[in-house]
Amino acid sequence: MTRMSLYDPFAEVFPELFRGAFAAPRNTEGNALEIKVDVKEAPAEYTVHAELPGVAKDDIHVEIDGNRVSISGEVKRVNEQKDGERVLRSERYYGSMARSFALASELDEAKSVAKFENGVLELTLKKKEVVGGKKLQIA
Repeated sequence: MTRMSLYDPFAEVFPELFRGAFAAPRNTEGNALEIKVDVKEAPAEYTVHAELPGVAKDDIHVEIDGNRVSISGEVKRVNEQKDGERVLRSERYYGSMARSFALASELDEAKSVAKFENGVLELTLKKKEVVGGKKLQIA
């Protein structure tokens, strides 16, 4: 059996050219800005813990659409230089970050709650009650 392989002359010259096209968003220094989450399920609700270090409470947005949850936030850079002072190195990141995921059950937006404390966003997402089917009488 004959094997065919695709020859790409640019792969050797520019190996990382398109490698990062679908990577996580990055800040100006190249560090990834990502939201790490833990999701737990109980019979009536989901509990989500999302790490958002350095994000102010007013810069966090949570959207619920059916069973899809979207979390976004923005870390803003604050310039606090004093006269006669210069920055030698700055490793703190800034920029926007977002995360979206789907859960197995539809969510009730009206009964869900969000709490933010010490850089951790806690979402208590109530499941919508499933209405049972209607039994039809056969005539």
